[in-house]
Amino acid sequence: MIEALQFEFMRNALAGALLASVACGMIGTFVVVKRIGYISGGIAHAAFGGIGLGYWLGINPLLSLVPFSLASALGIGIVSKKGKVAEDTAIGILWAMGMAIGILFIGFTPGYVPDLFSYLFGNILTVTRNDIYFIIALDLVIMLIVFALYKEFLALAFDEEYAEVSGVKTMFIYLLLLCLIAVTIVMLVRVVGIILVIALLTIPAAIAKQYTRSLGKMMFLAVFTSAVLTVGGLWFSYEFNIASGATIILLSGAAFAVSSLWKYFTHSSF
Repeated sequence: MIEALQFEFMRNALAGALLASVACGMIGTFVVVKRIGYISGGIAHAAFGGIGLGYWLGINPLLSLVPFSLASALGIGIVSKKGKVAEDTAIGILWAMGMAIGILFIGFTPGYVPDLFSYLFGNILTVTRNDIYFIIALDLVIMLIVFALYKEFLALAFDEEYAEVSGVKTMFIYLLLLCLIAVTIVMLVRVVGIILVIALLTIPAAIAKQYTRSLGKMMFLAVFTSAVLTVGGLWFSYEFNIASGATIILLSGAAFAVSSLWKYFTHSSF
């Protein structure tokens, strides 16, 4: 793969994989510990409306994806906590509405939409330098918020009722966490696409959770694992000329299976 780095698109892809892994590992840890993968999936698919909006407005879909993802996250969070509709029903409705809105906007857009497939299933090889700067900015925002409110997120993740009794504004922290998930999803869309994003958001953190109970260690290990899996999937996709997003997910799934078997037979932890 070293010789491939002479190409700018490969350098951008590698940088995108490593940068997205930072947010993926940090936020994915909360998703796994809090067990809100289904909510994250709802946010990811509802955010498809932002991609359609971007095409319709004639701008980079990632720019419209951010506000639409944040709105989807807040909508799902508020409805799931405050609404009288069952949580899974509310998520399913917003999930479907977001996808439908995206399809309508794309239908309103004149001409052919050439790279829609890459937003659905990912194509890390299409990451541009502007995308890299965009991901760096989002990474910095996520790290700043997580480090500043680490204790609050920790309390929310492990014991929400105790956190609320202790004076933590759990509703605000919960909605903020969903917003951070939405921002992370925006980054991962270029790596594995809307359809597969939830897998990369959860698998590295799930692997990390098998080896430690410390949230800090879990984050670090999840970031490292995500980086290895995305770079490894990128290398396999380049060598065998196959879809990058699907390759990354399959490699991640295989890594989780191997890790689970290893834990089952050794029962080791640190």
